[in-house]
Amino acid sequence: MFKFDGCLQGSHMRHISEALSFQVPGEETFQAIPKWPWFVFLSGAMGCLVCSSLSHLLACHSKRFNLFFWRLDYAGISLMIVSSFYAPIYYSFYCNPYAQFIYLTSITILGILAIITLLAPALSSPRFRSFRAALFLTMGFSGVIPATHAVILHWGHPHIYLALGYELAMGLLYTVGAGFYVSRIPEKWKPGAFDIAGHSHQIFHVFVVLGALAHSTATIFILDFRRRSPVCVC
Repeated sequence: MFKFDGCLQGSHMRHISEALSFQVPGEETFQAIPKWPWFVFLSGAMGCLVCSSLSHLLACHSKRFNLFFWRLDYAGISLMIVSSFYAPIYYSFYCNPYAQFIYLTSITILGILAIITLLAPALSSPRFRSFRAALFLTMGFSGVIPATHAVILHWGHPHIYLALGYELAMGLLYTVGAGFYVSRIPEKWKPGAFDIAGHSHQIFHVFVVLGALAHSTATIFILDFRRRSPVCVC
């Protein structure tokens, strides 16, 4: 017979209750909820970074490759923006299937249209740089409506407030990154000095990664909130 101390036994029972999703006296209740929306976000984020890596690596091959891979890069950004919506919307409106369906369908359609638009060769030219940044920001800030709805729906839950704070941080980081992307700062101040390091596009990618990390943290808070919430009543 093995003898467990109080801490180990409590931890053991907690893991069992989480896995089987039933209540143990004195323990918190956890729901068994789908994890696929979280993996949608991770897949979209990794897909975006893969597209970006391929574009930076192979776009210099030829003019034809240059056009194709930069369009792929823009499509990858759209993919990550769309996939970022799935987990927060799915978990925030877990007990509100109609709102969940409307929001997820809307952002999916918007994302598909954006990807189709960005794959057009004409829009890959430098003169549409501002248009592309505006399109990305429009997609990102379209999340204001479901975010406001979620805060009203779950008013008073600290996890929702924390998640909202991180989502606002994500929006700020993406906006600052887009600002560098459009303004071409700092290379326009000193042409040639930032060709290897410090280019606006590199700064843009740093802010994209930071924004993705902020969004990941927000999603974890929402996921934890949903797991601790009462089971939905049909």
